[in-house]
Amino acid sequence: MSTGGTSERAPRSLAEAENHSWVDHAVRFGMLAYGAVYLLVGWLALQLALGQGTGSTNTDGAMTELAQQPFGQVALWLVVVGMLLLVAWRVLEAVAGHRSESGSDRVKKRVVSLLKGVLYAVVGFSAFQVATGSGSSGGSDGTDGPTARVLQLPGGQLIVGVVALGVLAYAGVQAKQAVTEDFRKHLTAEGKQGTAGRFYVLAGKLGYAAKAVAVAIIGGLFAYAAISHDASKSGGMDQALQQVLEQPYGRYLLGLVAVGIAGYGVFCLARARHLSR
Repeated sequence: MSTGGTSERAPRSLAEAENHSWVDHAVRFGMLAYGAVYLLVGWLALQLALGQGTGSTNTDGAMTELAQQPFGQVALWLVVVGMLLLVAWRVLEAVAGHRSESGSDRVKKRVVSLLKGVLYAVVGFSAFQVATGSGSSGGSDGTDGPTARVLQLPGGQLIVGVVALGVLAYAGVQAKQAVTEDFRKHLTAEGKQGTAGRFYVLAGKLGYAAKAVAVAIIGGLFAYAAISHDASKSGGMDQALQQVLEQPYGRYLLGLVAVGIAGYGVFCLARARHLSR
């Protein structure tokens, strides 16, 4: 019995599943959760800019803040579910999506979809850790974290350097989105019209610009860690925003970045309402 027909039907079935209406509902729910997380991160960054911040200004800090609210545990599990739905969507895209493209363009877009799925998985895992109380207690000084372990490997500096270049490239993509407004394609025509539409687009521009700044700083920190062979020089969103705060007029700059991060959260909420895949 030939298995050729079966092997051909599987990708076709996955493609049909990727285009099914249930995926739209799943993505909308996931985007609502993702937007809420970014709104919380923006709020924490703004508190830091105002000199009132006491917690982490990253997704872990956002999840901890969320857990302290009324019905916080329920909200955390909703975030976990939302991120799982977004991961499933991106995996479907990576396996059977972007069929209008061909050759290397299709491969590139599928890889990007997979990487986006990884980002959603990181956020979901953070929510899961806080919800279950399994997160690490206390912060790491960078000497025993993953960067330090990688630096101890043969060619570790090169690996961290490649990661830094990848992060910087991602920052460049975010900056390009802010300048070209290519993110508008994620909204329906209705979502781009009128006063509300202009507000959504402005929120998107601010959001992608703020992400570009924060991610570029993170890439720079990884690059410095690779060059100096010092894992404590690397960092994530916390360290990136702290770097902004330490610059001249840092509180004002961080305030702008905080507004931008919150703007990205607003854009995610708009995308949930006016979804265009």
